[in-house]
Amino acid sequence: MLFIVLIILCIVLIIVKYKTTNYDYWKKRNILQIDDLLWTFLFNKRSMSEICKDIYDKYEATHIGTSMGSTPALILKDVEDIQAVLAGDFQSFYSRGIQINPNDILADNLLFMGDYRKWKLIRQKLSPVFTSSKLKNMFYLIEKSARDFIELIEDNRHLRKQPFSVLYTYTTASIGAAIFGIDTQTKNTMESPFLDMAWKAVKPSFKTNIQVFLSNAFPSLVNIFNFKVFGEHEDFFVGIVKKVLESRRHDTKRRHDFIEMCLELQKHGIMQDFTTGYELNPTDEVVAAQAFALFIAGADTTANALHFTLLELSNNPKILTKLHKEIDGIFGTFREELSYNDVEKLQYLDMVVSESLRKYPPIGFLQRLCTKDTVLPSKVNVEKDTAVVIPVFAIHRDEKYYPQADVFDPERFSPRNVQSLPKFTYLSFGEGNRVCIGTRFARLQLKAALAWLLRRFTLAEQNYTPTFEKSSFALRDPNAYYELIPRDPVE
Repeated sequence: MLFIVLIILCIVLIIVKYKTTNYDYWKKRNILQIDDLLWTFLFNKRSMSEICKDIYDKYEATHIGTSMGSTPALILKDVEDIQAVLAGDFQSFYSRGIQINPNDILADNLLFMGDYRKWKLIRQKLSPVFTSSKLKNMFYLIEKSARDFIELIEDNRHLRKQPFSVLYTYTTASIGAAIFGIDTQTKNTMESPFLDMAWKAVKPSFKTNIQVFLSNAFPSLVNIFNFKVFGEHEDFFVGIVKKVLESRRHDTKRRHDFIEMCLELQKHGIMQDFTTGYELNPTDEVVAAQAFALFIAGADTTANALHFTLLELSNNPKILTKLHKEIDGIFGTFREELSYNDVEKLQYLDMVVSESLRKYPPIGFLQRLCTKDTVLPSKVNVEKDTAVVIPVFAIHRDEKYYPQADVFDPERFSPRNVQSLPKFTYLSFGEGNRVCIGTRFARLQLKAALAWLLRRFTLAEQNYTPTFEKSSFALRDPNAYYELIPRDPVE
């Protein structure tokens, strides 16, 4: 009851705020202004990514003024402005503008953190886990997960009837393996205790959409009403991390996983950034929040990337045939092994994945909050506490950058063609200083799964037309179907 009263109160406040301030905020600055973006999303059946694309396509202006509840917002189309926000003028746009409750332990992670000094220090300390050399050592965890995934769908035909769900099982389990290692007592890595948690944490629902709406519309309410986005998962996840950390402190075996790196951080005590003087104790709770971020950032987005890739391959039999040939060439005759170097050699698979991520970016738009008054390269003034929106989905479908943008064409990302793509027009993992820290891991996870899957299965041809789910951030079509057909042994 209180939640409903709160929603009604917020709607009234938004209307008052809009009518008294935001309705002409951009008009006064001689910038095209449209209706409130959050309001449009809330009373629309489409995803936020599609709504932003509609706006992007409708107006020729390079800047489109709007609002997000009580916050003025600016939708950007100019690539130089986008580059400034994500990289060149990062000091003015380091915040994602997502208000989190200080008591929400799991939300205090690299994804949502607004404290620049804290974010910078933790990012510096975590980045080494995703270097090429570290991923090479970690690959056995990913490869084992991919093989177990194939065995799962081979042995359970009924799971193929809901392909997105089984892909989600793989991404959640493989991230769990990369964080916690593989328990030698577990025969199959797909038996993950984190599946239900990951699914609930990111699945769009009326409640989550309302929470996103309220936290953007009235950030102060997050603390006043003690909103905890991930509160229901706190005891479960923090408890597991504490238990694993304590167990592994007495284990000398090298595992090359995330927990091992966190133990090294804890061994060295207080973390410090000597350029800012900021210090942080890597407590179990701090470690748990960063581990949780890997699930939030990777489980759903990678499952969606796999899902859309397979849908497009079912739509494009010639591309599928070419990809089968490359994968079979890597495996060889009756060879059922896949190494890190094998995956690196799968150039056409890499192109297919890149094109899938281009056509269906996992996060369809990026949001940043201006932290100090600044001027964009296009000479537009942006005041402190103004939100800027980068419509990734729209940019990826812009004919100016990607001719015949609705056509699935992996050749766009051939070694020769990829060099000609304008910078900051490919934003599947973000770009600049806050580019996704796990980009290399995600691509490796994607390609290992696809290599094993297409070694053992092919796809029935079909005509796929997407119906995106109403989601505040992601592009999702979880009910879409494709038929996996077992392949004969390759001779």
